[in-house]
Order: sequence, then C-alpha cells, then structure tokens
Amino acid sequence: MFGLFASPEKKMRANARNWLEVAERVWHFRRDLIAVPELEQLQARRGELKALVKERAPAEKLQLGIERLEAVLQKNGGAVYPKSALVDNVEFFLVAALVILGIRTYFVQPFKIPTNSMWPTYNGMTSEVFKAPADEPNVAAMAVRTVAFGAWPHRLDAPDDGEVLIPLQGPASRNMVWAAKVPGRTWLVIPAEMREYVLFVGERPVTVKLPWDFDFDWTIYEAFLARGQPFTPVNLAVEVERRRRAGETEQRSLGGRFVECIRTGKRVRKGERVLAFDELTGDQLLVDRASYHFVPPAVGSGFVFRTGNIPDIVRSYGDQYYIKRLVGTPGDRLELRAPGLFRNGAPISGSQAFDGNAGRTKNYLGYEAPPRHRPDGRLKPGEVLAVPENSYFAMGDNSPNSEDSRYWGFVPGADVVGRPVLVYFPFTRHWGPAR
Repeated sequence: MFGLFASPEKKMRANARNWLEVAERVWHFRRDLIAVPELEQLQARRGELKALVKERAPAEKLQLGIERLEAVLQKNGGAVYPKSALVDNVEFFLVAALVILGIRTYFVQPFKIPTNSMWPTYNGMTSEVFKAPADEPNVAAMAVRTVAFGAWPHRLDAPDDGEVLIPLQGPASRNMVWAAKVPGRTWLVIPAEMREYVLFVGERPVTVKLPWDFDFDWTIYEAFLARGQPFTPVNLAVEVERRRRAGETEQRSLGGRFVECIRTGKRVRKGERVLAFDELTGDQLLVDRASYHFVPPAVGSGFVFRTGNIPDIVRSYGDQYYIKRLVGTPGDRLELRAPGLFRNGAPISGSQAFDGNAGRTKNYLGYEAPPRHRPDGRLKPGEVLAVPENSYFAMGDNSPNSEDSRYWGFVPGADVVGRPVLVYFPFTRHWGPAR
C-alpha cells in the first residue's frame, strides 16, 4: 500500500537497488569468466549507481545510471542476466517444489484414505446407491457433488432382458464379486491399476471399471443383497451362503471358465437401469509428521505408518502408507472380548471409537476376533497378547472389515509417520479437525 503513494524518487531508488543486486550476482557468478576490462567497467558502473542511491539523486539521474549499468550487464551477464521468462518460471517452480517437498517430508503430509477399515470415523472410497432412476441426481446436482464430495457417477444399463446375476470370485479372493485386474487412469490422466467388475443380465455381461481399493462388495450388498443388516464381509458371506442353499445360483462363462453366479431376483428389460451409484472419494487428510519426533503416539490416536517392514503387507500390496487406530503400545497386554477390547485388564479408553465399538453404537459394529479361516490371526478368543518393545498394535475402527495387526502383526516403532490433524476434503460431516 505504501508503494502506491511513494514519490518518483523513492520508486526509482528501489528500482536502482534491484539493479545493484543483479549486478552483484553477475559479479559473484561470472567474475572468473569476464575479461578484466569488462570486469572493471562493471565495477565502475556499480559504484556510480551506488553513489547516486546514497546521495539520494533525483529520478532522472538514477534512470541514466541504471541504463549505463544495464548496458554492461547485457554484454556480460551470461545466464544470470538477462533471464528469459522461461528461466524465471522454471526457477520459481523448482524453488516451490523444494519448499513443498521439505514441508511434506518434515512437517505436514497429505494422505488419502483408500479403504473403509476406519469407517465410520473416516471414509475410504464409498458409494451411494440409487434404487430408482428418480433418485439419481441431475446434471447440475452431479456437478455440485463432484466438486463437494469427489463423486463420480456410474450407471449400468441392461444389454438385454433378464435377471441380474452376480458372479463370485473363488474362496481365496479378498473380494466376493468377480473382477479382473485391468489398466486404467485416475482423473482420466494418471495411469493406475484398476478392477473391472462384471454383472450378468440373463446371458449378457455388463461391466464397470473401478479403482483398485474401491469396495464394490459393499455396493453390491446394498443394491441387491441387504436384508436389514449392515454390510460386513461376514454378513455378505452369510447371505451368499443362504442363497446357495436355497438353490438361487446359476453358472456363466467368464474369463474362459464357468463361474458361480448368485441370483438377485431383480429382473430388468433391455435399456433399463441395472445399477446406479456414485463413487465417492475417500477422506483426504493432512498428517502432522513433526509431533512424534518429540512425544510418542498415544493409545486412541489415529496414526499413519509405513508398511515396508511388515512382510505380510509387502507381499500383497507393497510399501504403502496406512492409517489405523493405535490400541497397544510397548508393554501393553491386549484381550478381545467381543464386541469390546481390553487393555491391561480394563476396557480400553482414549477414543470415541473405542466406546462406539464396545456398545455397537453410532454405526460402529464392534471389535471382532479373527475368523476361523485365519488360524494365523492374533487376539483370538481367550488370548492375551503382549506388545513387544519398539512396536505398536493397530486396529481399524471398522473391525469386521479391517485388515490390521490381528492379521499382519505389529507396527515397527521406527515406521510411525504421524497423526492426522485435518480432513480437508471432501466437504462431508468429517470435514475439519481429525478424530
């Protein structure tokens, strides 16, 4: 604001000081490359302009001094002066990138939650299913949803008349609904590995391509299979088994072999909607990387850690960042008495998620022991588990749908990255300080 009302002399003196800084850079970076006569001329012009500034010469004299110095700089400045707009822009972006990298490495790091292991505290990628075409948002509403919630629409229409069938994966698969691994792009630009899911309408397939971590089982359960029970992998498996026993299955050829398909009972005509849902982005957090250099993580905190030294994760998913709830620190003794979790002989405390799971309230489903098909699981009924030195025990708030320390073991203390401090996107009820 002061510069708007400065006199011409003050503005010109400020301009002259900028030129003197440029001349000083040329002197330091190129004095071993410039011939002695030109170097002496550069020093002389610098001295003249510096004297004019010191004696508070009028603007006209300062302008002449600047022009005399610039002529020398044009001749001897090399890459230092004059700079092209391209060089200036590249320099700006390099400096900005270094600053951002430093902030990300030492202070605050953005992190996106991909899965629903921490639901309902945080959302991973979820879906909103529309049961009838009238429920689907129009174009204007969809634009708002995309900006506010990161929503991406998926609309599957029937290629033929028939009943909707759901192909199933084999028993060893992490997902129930059949899918093939395919290449794709996120935001239409960034290459990414994706899954292509298949439904059948009669004999004809209809497909949808989704991000690798998107939980399509949840979408299918809500759209076709839910019978008043919340989604969990166990509830989905129970419903699938019920339909098998009732003979509600058929075989279809898929991927070069016959696969089992569950009948949904939903019949559609050609061109009618088979499935409509919006893919909603996961909560995006800012993670404080500095605090844990001074204070250790506390039980009840959400915490982010690297997985590169957890072999069971690396074998399946590589080295990633995970977020879970810290439930055990070195020396703690943990016991699971479903739906509650006990720490050192008492109900665990320190987080709303602990209370919600213990009482199965506010959409929390309760803590569960590892299922029978996971004999390698930890915290089995009647087991008391001691957390070793330099290690942490992590669990998801959505225990029935979380792969956590019950399955892949302890988190090395050295791999803890930081704690979430802010949900900055999307603009849902989770937006704001992290929980």
